Amino acid sequence: MDPAVITLCVLAVAAFCFATEIIPLAVTAIGASIALGLLGVLTPSQVFLGLSNSTVVLFAGMFVIGAAMFQTGLAQQIGIRVVKSAGRDEKKLMAVLMIITVVLSSISSNTATVACLMPVVIQICAAAKIPVSRQLMALAIAANVGGTITMIGTPPNILMSATLHATGLRPFGFFEFAFIGIPLSIAGIIYMLTIGKNLCPSGKVDVLTEEETTEAPKDYKKMIICAIILIVVVICMALESTIGIPMQTVAVMGALACVLTGCLTEKQAYQGIDWVTIFLFAGMLPLAEAMDRSGAGKLIADFVVNLMGDNPSPMIIVIAMFILSCGLTQFMSNTAAAALLAPIGISIAQSIGASPYPVLMAIGIAASCAFTTPVATPPNTLILVPGRFKFMDYVKVGVPLVFVSLIVCCIVIPFFWPFYP
Repeated sequence: MDPAVITLCVLAVAAFCFATEIIPLAVTAIGASIALGLLGVLTPSQVFLGLSNSTVVLFAGMFVIGAAMFQTGLAQQIGIRVVKSAGRDEKKLMAVLMIITVVLSSISSNTATVACLMPVVIQICAAAKIPVSRQLMALAIAANVGGTITMIGTPPNILMSATLHATGLRPFGFFEFAFIGIPLSIAGIIYMLTIGKNLCPSGKVDVLTEEETTEAPKDYKKMIICAIILIVVVICMALESTIGIPMQTVAVMGALACVLTGCLTEKQAYQGIDWVTIFLFAGMLPLAEAMDRSGAGKLIADFVVNLMGDNPSPMIIVIAMFILSCGLTQFMSNTAAAALLAPIGISIAQSIGASPYPVLMAIGIAASCAFTTPVATPPNTLILVPGRFKFMDYVKVGVPLVFVSLIVCCIVIPFFWPFYP
């Protein structure tokens, strides 16, 4: 059988398993790579190529630094102080809450950010007699859009960069996603403060018990150390081309510094790494390689281009890939959706002689626009029970925001397309 056909069959099975999650995501990803090896599409050395990928190392290092932020209490203190400064004004509280969530989510796990701030928000809403559901929905949305600002903010962004690197192209820079991520975050905040909050149910306020809200005493010295490490890491990553130190090296150095300074223990560092994401990356990168080498990506690209007609404009491709990525991510892992579409996006763009960078940026951004279902992303799931949401509550709030996100991409991307090769 033709290697391209074999690859597409494996891709189809992987897509089904990702969507249904009948087996764990990481097992699906690794299993797909192994299947391609057994079927002769990949060589034995290529099957586990993803485990040695520099992007996997980068992500592991940033997981540890993010864990240190929460272990030392740095993230909690930032959130508590900023959110409490908003007082009892519902709109002001929402604005401040979303801004701090956007900032934290851009440099650390959006799931951990929501888990950290959620008890604080619930207690403040209880004291101020403010509907908690609106604030929790704003919290989840801010976490999702905030992750789009930096390359390390959310797994799809890193995966876009890794896919470019795997196909011999220049990876995205640390802040390149900010061109769209910042406008998108601003649009998300404005949307929730105007339209979105009125679409949320007026959730009842539940008072948390003292045990649920009491935090263990924190070492402020370690908080300061962790903050310094984080700032140095972000600056070094932003200046990668100037200082000549790769981002993955900076991330690992930062992670080691967190452990050596006692910001977290070695065991906590291991626990802070999201191994599902690591193995998901490691498994999907060889699949991207197989799609490129076998010609499967070109087959899909030709099929999509034919559907679009002769010589489709690059913006039509951007819109099509955004809709496809955003649609998939509502019902399956956003990382998995991005992993499936990234190599396809590159093949489609190259088939018409367009730069693949804006296309991949649209795929990555769309994969984070997971607003319309409670299972689309962990932050959405976290707020489901405390906010007493129903499935349709996510649809009511999320669908208009998806269209807003698409409009932002269509407005912003054309300005930057000429700067990409």
